[in-house]
Amino acid sequence: MADSQNLPPVEATGAVLVQSEDISKDAQAVEELDFNKIKGPVTADDLLQGMRHMGFQASSIAEAVRIINDMRAWRDPETGEKTTIFLGYTSNLISSGLRGVLRWLVEHKHVSCIVTSAGGIEEDFIKCLGNTYMSSFSADGSDLRRRGLNRIGNLLVPNANYCAFEDWVVPILDKMLEEQEATKNSEEPVKWTPSKVIHRLGKEINDERSVYYWAYKNDIPVFCPALTDGSLGDMLYFHTFRSSPQALTIDIVQDIRAINTISVRAKRAGMIILGGGVVKHHIANACLMRNGAESAVYINTGQEYDGSDAGARPDEAVSWGKIKIGADNVKVYAEATTCFPFIVANTFAKPSE
Repeated sequence: MADSQNLPPVEATGAVLVQSEDISKDAQAVEELDFNKIKGPVTADDLLQGMRHMGFQASSIAEAVRIINDMRAWRDPETGEKTTIFLGYTSNLISSGLRGVLRWLVEHKHVSCIVTSAGGIEEDFIKCLGNTYMSSFSADGSDLRRRGLNRIGNLLVPNANYCAFEDWVVPILDKMLEEQEATKNSEEPVKWTPSKVIHRLGKEINDERSVYYWAYKNDIPVFCPALTDGSLGDMLYFHTFRSSPQALTIDIVQDIRAINTISVRAKRAGMIILGGGVVKHHIANACLMRNGAESAVYINTGQEYDGSDAGARPDEAVSWGKIKIGADNVKVYAEATTCFPFIVANTFAKPSE
């Protein structure tokens, strides 16, 4: 007779050894990236194929690649028109080296419309005038302030760069004011909007390293509803004293009509949004005008527990009508510089199928 004292408690075995249901035959097993199976140099596609069913954010990145490639491949069956792709990004990404990826997308006309913040505009021009440098997240703020150095995460921007920006932009603002005042009583007065200001600055910079130079060349609209929230706002503020009693007038109403019209007229709309805040919501709200985008890719580190727009998952936008019911969507919980170059390498940088 077995000694019951040498057997585990029935409650424990029942708790640990719970019988599982049969898994569906269609269920996807977790797959592992095996470098032994890759012949020759490792490519971006090799990594993508190995990460698709890895789980966690690797699988979300692979889903983002699939959705973006679907955006690229779609054509309207009647007109042949492509997906209207809205690209949004926050200013820190222009400050970083990701700017080169964003510029490349605009240079090669891979996106239809851009929304960014004030820093996302001015930092592009500032980087044409002076370098941004690597630093450390732990660099002492007091020491940097005394040295005239501004920290953006682990990057440094010398204050001299902003002085150079002032020297460059103020004469342009002077000229824009002259054009406004000279035509205000004519049949076609010059009326500035944030997008028209950015278009003009992109023309004036005349530098192929600039995102907005290429936006100007390729006639890609760039919207910035918070244009005054940065160094460019500082310059506009100082300019009101320089130009008094006249002042440069910038109309945001024309731009909200313009971006909403792009959305309404799109045969199909796709959103690619890096970061959160105003750039995320401005695109999503424009897509509300068409009862939602057909596809959406969010990339940011925001969490939803505080109710912030940045942290909100795509399903929250579905509830508002900003993403269509049943639309393809994914949120990648990652800082964009860590994954967006990889995503672009497996989407826009590959020939369309």
